[in-house]
Amino acid sequence: MISKENITEESRLTIKNTVANQKVYFNTNATKDIKFRRLQLQKLLNIIKLNEGLLYEAIYEDFGKSEFVSYITELGLIYSEIKLAIKKLPKWSKRRKVGSDIANLPGRSFIEPEPFGVCLIIGTWNYPVQLSILPAVSAIAAGNTIIIKPSELASNSSKVMAEILNSAFDEQFLKVIEGGVDVSTELLKQKFDKIFYTGGSSVGKIVMKAAAENLCPVVLELGGKSPAFVLEDANLKMAAKRIAFGKFINGGQTCVAPDYILIKKEIKSKFIEELKTQIIKIYSSNPAESESFTKIINERHFQRLSKLIDRDKVVFGGDTDSDINYIAPTILDHVGWDDGVMQEEIFGPILPIIEFDNIDKVIKKVKERNKPLSLYIFSKSKKVINRINMEISFGGGMVNDTISYFANEKLPFGGVGYSGMGNYHGKFGFDTFSHNKSLLYKTNLFEPFIKYPPYTKSKLRIVRWLLE
Repeated sequence: MISKENITEESRLTIKNTVANQKVYFNTNATKDIKFRRLQLQKLLNIIKLNEGLLYEAIYEDFGKSEFVSYITELGLIYSEIKLAIKKLPKWSKRRKVGSDIANLPGRSFIEPEPFGVCLIIGTWNYPVQLSILPAVSAIAAGNTIIIKPSELASNSSKVMAEILNSAFDEQFLKVIEGGVDVSTELLKQKFDKIFYTGGSSVGKIVMKAAAENLCPVVLELGGKSPAFVLEDANLKMAAKRIAFGKFINGGQTCVAPDYILIKKEIKSKFIEELKTQIIKIYSSNPAESESFTKIINERHFQRLSKLIDRDKVVFGGDTDSDINYIAPTILDHVGWDDGVMQEEIFGPILPIIEFDNIDKVIKKVKERNKPLSLYIFSKSKKVINRINMEISFGGGMVNDTISYFANEKLPFGGVGYSGMGNYHGKFGFDTFSHNKSLLYKTNLFEPFIKYPPYTKSKLRIVRWLLE
């Protein structure tokens, strides 16, 4: 997201006026009403359901993704999130009474969630609908106004989202603004009350730097190289099946996908054979013709991924077709930590395998790298599982499965360090877009004499007795 000055004056004015108008509207307090929020959430649910077919068509045009895959990875998650928010909103938004310390007795203390104000949500392209609208659900539930900037790379999805949402909502409350880097750059110049960004760490730094100019809080949902440990006591058939699903769904273009495998040397060959079998079962012997396998988003990413395939290390797949941006599910063996494929998040259907024989050394290697968004462990040993979990910092993960923890709204989703900051989903999303305001009520019936000067030794003794 390098700043470019080719934005039109009309677009610049639209952005500036939209932010200003949303600030005015937010200050009317209309969005703070719980009934209003629930009505907007219901409207969002209705408008997406009404236009489900258009969204499926747009996603297919962008990725060649089937309706089934689009439902389970995009719309289904949005529906679930909206319904949960509508149901739980009265409880989430309720003022909570907490205890008061001795210095404030007699008194009553409360925590009251309030919305931040005008929020900017910058979506990404790999799940263009879900990753633009899901954060907006949380922002609406918390009582904010929202500007959504979808990714221009998934241009068809961006266009349909703009059409259906902008026709349904007052732009003072919610507006989708389309465009490329120039539009994103101009948006980041505005003074928002919260910014939510999903994408890569390099752009995340730019977003954070821009937000710092206005001391605006940010949530960064990034990515990273997420490892999958396969230990000698793992169920290899189940591990292979679940890794194949998690790695190659959406053509590997998933932030929580296992990026590489760390496997005990003595079981590697058997596991690779099982992994080949499972890939063929899921995507057939010709994934290019499978409606369940997704193409790469564009030529630039296709070329980037093609360069990561070391032909001398391919043990399965490796087929590519630049005419349709197709890369087959590919397994690389005999991979080292210094190989090119291990220097960046892959974000595609290429799976490197690194063998190890010493758990201490491999844990050390992982810890030397940036903290991953996800981590997966395939083992029956509680001792080993607990050790890996305790020693390695990561955003979230699973034992004996991959990626599906993302769908559990009872778990916070987010990264740590280079893989992100902040989290969302369910109540965690509501909290992310809410400020917890402190409020303490004091009575006028009593006032402790030790509070006011002159301060004496006897007063100090009383204070010590009370506080210590």
